[in-house]
Amino acid sequence: MSPIIPDFKFQISDCFQSLPICSIWDDLVSAVMQNQVIIVSGETGSGKSTQLPKICLAAGRGIHRKIACTQPRRVAAITLAERVAEELGPRHGSRFVGYKVRFRDNTGPETRIKFVTDGMLLAEVQQDPKLRAYDTIIVDEAHERSLNIDFLLGILRRLLPARPGLKVIITSATMDTAHFRQAFGKVPVIEIKGRGYPVEILYKPIKQDEKFDISIVENVIFTIKEIRKDDPFGDILIFLPTEREILETVKILKAECGDDALVLPMYGRLAGSDQKRIFRPSPVQKIVVATNVAETSITVPGIMYVVDSGLARIARYNVRSRTKALPVVPISRASADQRAGRAGRVHAGVCVRLYSKEDYENRPEYTLPEICRSNLAEVILRLYAMKLGSVDKFP
Repeated sequence: MSPIIPDFKFQISDCFQSLPICSIWDDLVSAVMQNQVIIVSGETGSGKSTQLPKICLAAGRGIHRKIACTQPRRVAAITLAERVAEELGPRHGSRFVGYKVRFRDNTGPETRIKFVTDGMLLAEVQQDPKLRAYDTIIVDEAHERSLNIDFLLGILRRLLPARPGLKVIITSATMDTAHFRQAFGKVPVIEIKGRGYPVEILYKPIKQDEKFDISIVENVIFTIKEIRKDDPFGDILIFLPTEREILETVKILKAECGDDALVLPMYGRLAGSDQKRIFRPSPVQKIVVATNVAETSITVPGIMYVVDSGLARIARYNVRSRTKALPVVPISRASADQRAGRAGRVHAGVCVRLYSKEDYENRPEYTLPEICRSNLAEVILRLYAMKLGSVDKFP
C-alpha cells in the first residue's frame, strides 16, 4: 500500500544525516510490513519517538486508520507532536499530526499520526475495546513499566488475535527487552546502534560538614560554578528530584549568571510556551534544570555537561500506613546511565554525579516496575473498572 504522503522520501531526507535510527530506516519499514509485533531498542536520542511514526507512514500504515504513539507524560506527547509536524513540513504536518492529552485534544478528521498519553489511550479502550480507530500502535518508553504501560501491553496482547491487521511497536531505551519478548512471543528485536560521543563520568559525592548540612541545591550551585569557571559556553543539564528544588536552583543561578546564561526549568507541569524555550538555540550558555522528564521522554539538544543528583520522586505504596507516597529515592543504574548519555549526543561530554562510584555500583540495575510497588487492591479495582476481566486471566 502506498504511503499517504506521495513524496514521503523527500520529507525525511534531512533525517538520514543526523539520527541513528535513520541508518536502519529501510530495515524498520520492512519489519513493520512483515510482522505484527516488533520491539525496537535504542538509547534516548536515537530518534525512536520522532521517526517511528513516520516509518509507519512509509510502510503504508495510517491510511484508513490512525497511527497512535503513546507517551508516559503529556509534555512529551505535545512536544513530539509539534516536532514531527515541523519535520513533515507546513504542507503535511498540521494536517496529519496531532496530539491528545488530558483536557486537550489537538486532533482533526485528517489526523494520521496521533501522539497520546498512555492514560488517554486506556480511556479510549473503554469506549472502543478493539481500538478500531487505529491500525498501528507504538508503545513508546515501555521500559518505564508504569501501570498504564503494563495495562496497555496486556490489552494489546489479548487484542492481537482478534485484530490480525493491527501492528504493535514496543520501544525501549534500555536493552532489558526480555520481559516484552516473554509476553509477546518470538518477535523481532531491532537494536538501534548509537552514534554517541564519549562521556567522562566524574563522581563528586556531597561531603557533609559536622556543623552544616549541605543541601542538594547548594552542592549543585557549587558544581555549576566549577563547570562555568572552566567552560562558560557549554550547555548544562541538571537533574533534581522535585519542582521546589528546581525553582530554587533556577532562582539562584539566574541571580548569579545574569545575562551570561539562559537558565530554564523543566518539569511536567510547566506551561507549553516555557517548554518550547528549552529547544530553541541560545546565543549564550543554556542551563536546564529538570526532573526525570528529561531523562528519556525529552531530548534537550546540544548538552555538553550533565549534573546528576542521583535522585527522583518515585511513587510507592507504604504497606504499614496503607498510603501511596511520592518519596525522593535513589535512581537505578539504568536511569543514571540514561542521564549521563544526555551529554554525549553531538560532541564529547561530561557527567558529574553527586554521589560516589560505590553508591552507583550498589544501586539496582533497573527501576522496579510500578505494579511491584503499588497497592494490588488498586490494580485489581482498575482491571474491573476497565472491564478487563478477572486478574488471573489478564496477560
